[in-house]
Amino acid sequence: MSSTAGSNGRAAAPGAPTADPLAPLAALPGVPEAVESVRTSVDRVYGHRIMRRRSSEVSAEAALRGARASAAVDGADWALEEVRRRSDFGSETEARTVGAALRVTAESGQLLDIWKQSPLRVLARLHLVAASGSAPDETVGRPRRPGEPVAGPELGVELPGADEVAARLDGLAQLLTADSAAPALVTAAVVHGELQVLRPFGSYNGPVARAAERIVLVGSGLDPKAICPAEVGYAELGRESYTTALADYASGTPEGMSRWIAHCGRAVELGARESTAVCEALQRGAA
Repeated sequence: MSSTAGSNGRAAAPGAPTADPLAPLAALPGVPEAVESVRTSVDRVYGHRIMRRRSSEVSAEAALRGARASAAVDGADWALEEVRRRSDFGSETEARTVGAALRVTAESGQLLDIWKQSPLRVLARLHLVAASGSAPDETVGRPRRPGEPVAGPELGVELPGADEVAARLDGLAQLLTADSAAPALVTAAVVHGELQVLRPFGSYNGPVARAAERIVLVGSGLDPKAICPAEVGYAELGRESYTTALADYASGTPEGMSRWIAHCGRAVELGARESTAVCEALQRGAA
């Protein structure tokens, strides 16, 4: 994980002795601009007149669209109306992927308070919700052990060993429970990138990572009503762009981290644009 840039140009581990490990990331070239652009986009949709009286409808629609998009990033690119009408999500691989994304998106909203004290407990719960019924019971809700395989789409980055995963998860938890003045976008990007690169569970790491990012964005106060689904942006930007940006994160270099944070920022902006369109449709009486 990139939390500070060392003399070799790579990132220090999350447990590195520094007052605020995320602060150097917030100062990387291009990151302040990405943070400001995201804030402008989020403020714009929150300022829409529909949000004053129908925000719960916008939130519900954003959750559905975000879950659909999260599944699409992992290869289950279903039409929104198919997701909306479908009730059986356990019959085939793509259906299980969509179902997992729907469940973790819904569950993430219930875990904000727990996240502040125990992020690892939340991650375990998200994986339990995602994988229950489609993975061996003994592997659900816990990080993978040495020799256990990882199912899911190829990300193009090396899979860390189980021991490294355990150490880096502990470092991530310490980072998240410490005070940081870093912008929400930076923290959310680190959480998302670290979980995707680590792939700590035997399955459904993508939906879990993106749900964890959602929790950070909501819990930080940047998007308190969860109406700016970054998942929509990742799907719109495309799978190739997503894996390229993840490789940037995995590189651990300041340049790579800057590109990854900018990619996450653009995804949030596109999510905000999606909900702005929903607001416009509600205003017209078309949705």
